[in-house]
Amino acid sequence: MPSFDTVCEANFVEVKNAVENAAKEIGTRFDFKGTSAAVELKDKEITLFGDAEFQLQQVEDILRAKLTKRGVDVRFLDVQKAQKIGGDKVKQVVKVKNGIDSEQAKKIQRLIKDSKMKVQAAIQEDKVRVTGAKRDDLQAAMALIRKDVADLPLTFDNFRD
Repeated sequence: MPSFDTVCEANFVEVKNAVENAAKEIGTRFDFKGTSAAVELKDKEITLFGDAEFQLQQVEDILRAKLTKRGVDVRFLDVQKAQKIGGDKVKQVVKVKNGIDSEQAKKIQRLIKDSKMKVQAAIQEDKVRVTGAKRDDLQAAMALIRKDVADLPLTFDNFRD
């Protein structure tokens, strides 16, 4: 039976490269000389450091530009609130989304069910598997998901005939 998986996964190799490029640019920029501006990646969290909120915003802009240049959708970023650390320093954690949370998965499943298409959607851990009898129905389901779930950077993989 034809099927495909709807997933929300960033390319972590490109995320790592973008963070390294952003760190290199921060190290060479004149307006960041002598400051604590930095960016680092640990697991699936990017941490931004700066002397002030304004500087954090500049570091975030550099990171977003590097991610965009590398082809990583910035909708993967979940920016947290800035926190004060010792002295005048501030840090901000940016989580990289990986997988569809259960609430969004249920929304996708409900969307497909309400569309009255001849396809079924099943939630499997952090992805949604859509199965149907015809390939055309699956392609119509992909178009529907792309159109109605614009807030998530969804991709479709594991397409089987």
